[in-house]
Amino acid sequence: MSHAPPPQSTDRAGLDPAEAARRLAAHGPNLLPGSKPKGLFAIVRGVLLEPMFLMLLVAGGLYLALGDRAEAAFLLSFVFVVIGITLAQERKTQRALESLRELSAPRALVIRGGEEVRIPGREVVVGDLLVLHEGDRIAADAVLLDGHLDVNESLLTGEAVPVAKLPGAEGGQLFASTVATKGVGVAEVRAIAGATAVGRIGQALSATVEPVSGLQRASRRLIRNLTIGGLLLAMAYTLLSWLWDGHGLLESVLAGIALTMAILPEEIPVILTVFLALGAWRISKHKVLTRRVPAVEALGAISVLAVDKTGTLTQNRMQVAELGLADADFCDAGASELPEPFHELVEFAMLATPPDPFDPMEKAISRFGLRWLTDTEHVHAQWSSEIEYGLSPDILAMTRVFRGDHSGEHLLATKGAPEAVIDLCHLSAAEAAAILRQVEAMAERGLRVLGVARGEWQGASWPRSQHDFDFRFLGLLGFVDPPRPEVPAAIAQCRAAGVRIIMMTGDHPATARAIARQVGLSERAAVITGAEMAALDDATLRERLRHVDLCARLKPEQKLRLVQLLRADGEVVAMTGDGVNDAPALKAADVGIAMGERGTDVAREAAALVLLDDSFASIVTAIGQGRRIYDNITKATRFVFAVHMPIIALAL
Repeated sequence: MSHAPPPQSTDRAGLDPAEAARRLAAHGPNLLPGSKPKGLFAIVRGVLLEPMFLMLLVAGGLYLALGDRAEAAFLLSFVFVVIGITLAQERKTQRALESLRELSAPRALVIRGGEEVRIPGREVVVGDLLVLHEGDRIAADAVLLDGHLDVNESLLTGEAVPVAKLPGAEGGQLFASTVATKGVGVAEVRAIAGATAVGRIGQALSATVEPVSGLQRASRRLIRNLTIGGLLLAMAYTLLSWLWDGHGLLESVLAGIALTMAILPEEIPVILTVFLALGAWRISKHKVLTRRVPAVEALGAISVLAVDKTGTLTQNRMQVAELGLADADFCDAGASELPEPFHELVEFAMLATPPDPFDPMEKAISRFGLRWLTDTEHVHAQWSSEIEYGLSPDILAMTRVFRGDHSGEHLLATKGAPEAVIDLCHLSAAEAAAILRQVEAMAERGLRVLGVARGEWQGASWPRSQHDFDFRFLGLLGFVDPPRPEVPAAIAQCRAAGVRIIMMTGDHPATARAIARQVGLSERAAVITGAEMAALDDATLRERLRHVDLCARLKPEQKLRLVQLLRADGEVVAMTGDGVNDAPALKAADVGIAMGERGTDVAREAAALVLLDDSFASIVTAIGQGRRIYDNITKATRFVFAVHMPIIALAL
């Protein structure tokens, strides 16, 4: 029963405090590993070794040697500006890992020496028994031993719907930093710190290298070629002037330096710095914050946009979308009233839901019921349940019991997995098959389905199991995480601009396919799952990706692999996401785009761009601005070369 403490057997006294202290000293605190910051000297050296800024240094030094201090100071000042920007960017990765560490539970309730004690999350050790309640953030990876829990794992999987956890190694795996949304339980800690699932994401994030943008690669190649060519020409000119024309050595060297200055386009680093900074300012007016300046230019070259489903294409907010009776269906979209035959179904779904729910699906039931039944006799806000039967390993349904109108009579309201509710109602094989066909049809439309039943009970003592009650099946509730309203138009614009969109989600393939159909993401229905990906080598998977736009049931490391394979195939990849599971892929993409409102700190710190309003349409606007900026840089570079040609002629 859901309000009772979790069952504990007498042999589960937890760790002895002394043993816990020994393990803490031996294995260290339950904290995610931080990365060692790069030193100031290493950062400065990395900047100065860039060909673009080596050219600035050489040009500044030459101007200084020629006595033009103002020009030298102007050019050299840009080197210090870039060093400052690079220092700020280096701190970004450090903050991302620090944000990951802060996700670990600050406090944990554990059983030690037979007593429940609350300790800091960093002091949890392997072998501890965690006592978990609704709303608790789980402190470490563990296995559920007693009780039952619904756990929101969207932080790791991107899937919005809580996952039911039952005792046992297979169905009772709990992960650090996820949140218990319903139920109580006792779990044994199996992994802490960097050995947890979220810890492995941290390690992947710290090991992922931000890619070099196309503009950076092109500018390095250009400066390298110009420098080599300019130096060879200057040396040849100096030797010709000294040995052939008979001029003095100093005069010849100065003439060679003048030719070098004419050839080297020292304006290009200044143009790139100014244009990219202006571009970042322009897209900020469209609610897009730039965290890595070169990404502004990369926006204009994007060929593939990889999007997370939950929170990016959808609102990450469950709502009741459909109701199903044996002979009728109700769709919430565009409806003006709820037909009378559905009132009882919604009434008992509300009665089977706690009055102040924490679970997203139960919140959706409450919102739906209050919206359609507020002024009817079917809302019983003043009722309180006398007893509750929670989920159990053998019955995936919950029942709340209320006192009826007549003496000794009680009303039962039940909701749960359709198969469990069908079993509780003792339906015939034909009736059960008809309902399951209805459930399957709703699931194909991307809906999460719950069954609802009602019952009556008269008796002096309460049965031990819900199976001892008599229930009548009422109908089905279909839940959906609705798409954002602006997404279909934005996707159409992307496709018109030649940008291919790929969905990467941890959700079920049917749900991914349904959302893709609603927003017009792809005309291809094929889906590749994480399990299928794991069986393919890189070459085969790269070929498969050319024909598939939907990737479902992905693990965090698989998202990272997909981004890396797309880039290896010559694509310029932008990746959107909001969860911790997206962070490594966001960092590895040419342009990582994080959600600012719903996104986690980890995702925002790992990304190059942050959408301040979480609007998918802002991505399209930013891509348009990126293409405009790229065109402006190209035009300015051509102008610089056009100006340098007569200067070179004059120097000669």
